[in-house]
Amino acid sequence: MIDVLVVDDDFHVAEINAAYVSQVPGFRVTGCAHTAAQALAALERTHADLVLLDHYLPDENGLSLLRRLRQLGHRTDVIMVTAARDVTTIQDAMRSGALQYLVKPFGFSGLRAKLDGYVALRRTVEGVSGRGEAGQEQVDRIFGAFRTAESPHTELPKGHSAATVGLIRRVLDAARVPLSAHEVATRAGVSRSTAQRYLKHLERSGHIILTLKYGDTGRPEHRYRWAAAG
Repeated sequence: MIDVLVVDDDFHVAEINAAYVSQVPGFRVTGCAHTAAQALAALERTHADLVLLDHYLPDENGLSLLRRLRQLGHRTDVIMVTAARDVTTIQDAMRSGALQYLVKPFGFSGLRAKLDGYVALRRTVEGVSGRGEAGQEQVDRIFGAFRTAESPHTELPKGHSAATVGLIRRVLDAARVPLSAHEVATRAGVSRSTAQRYLKHLERSGHIILTLKYGDTGRPEHRYRWAAAG
């Protein structure tokens, strides 16, 4: 499980964001904080892999808190979740080490896309960490993990939803072998026709690799795997 600390000065917004996080498989909320002091105390007391950090806090802004966390040796990953959209703040967030930046207001799909990207980043880093050193190909994979994970959610055909794309992605990511459309449909809990429609789109857009498996009948079975998996 990926432990998340939600930091937002608005109690209601913090509750909504925490509820969003709890709906994404593999994530759990370990706490909510409404000031920089509460956030720092929570991180001293409880482990968190990821902090969803608002910029506008009553006692200290989010970027100042992020820099202080790094100075104190906290290596917790941070995604800024804020209404601040001026370029200076965005640039400062990048320079201070924020992994991503989500502008308010947003819905569940917006946050889920960032969380999916974070999972992809962690998986990619873990995949190369055992080697000690990374070549340029591995470096490119690490830096491109967020972009690769989020890109299927953009420019979807009419009638396609980002949530279903994310669901099919997680099914294929979790599989150790390529899956048929029927297997994807069963594991995702959608109809076979829906699975085939999404698989066809994702294969055409380069996010899924299609292979053919020949059985006794001689008729090949289409099998799919996520191109960025592993």
